[in-house]
This record gives sequence, C-alpha cells and structure tokens, in this order.
Amino acid sequence: MVWLIDFADPKNNEFVVAKAKAAGKYKGRKPLATELRQEVVELASNGVTKTQIARQLNIGEASVYRILAGNKKHLNIPVPS
Repeated sequence: MVWLIDFADPKNNEFVVAKAKAAGKYKGRKPLATELRQEVVELASNGVTKTQIARQLNIGEASVYRILAGNKKHLNIPVPS
C-alpha cells in the first residue's frame, strides 16, 4: 500500500511536522540570546531607530520588531514608536 500525502493541505503539514518533532528532527529556529534582546530594548528606549538597531547588532529588522513587540506584550515595558 502506498500513502500519498498532500503537503499543500495544512492538516497534512501539521502531521508531518509533528512526526518530525517526535523523531527529534525538527527543532525550529534558535531563539536570540537574552542579552541581545535586552540590548535591543535598551537601544530602542534610547531613541535609536529599528533599522539602526538591526545594523548595529547584525540582526534582521524583523527580529528587532519581533523583540520589541514581544517585549511590549509580555513584559509591560513601554516601547517607543
């Protein structure tokens, strides 16, 4: 018997990812270091733009936005816009 999996179907993709995680093959991306996250928040609170923060710390702008958004939601620390 041959099993065909439609990878375009989200339910099947979840199944494949769950199976890979169970086998220890899928671990996701590594989180950024806590010190780096704190530095992003500190620079932002000092008025440094998100683009400048990304360039200075050699990380992507999306990472800066994600850190600041997560910081704002979970830590209740004011983040400048």
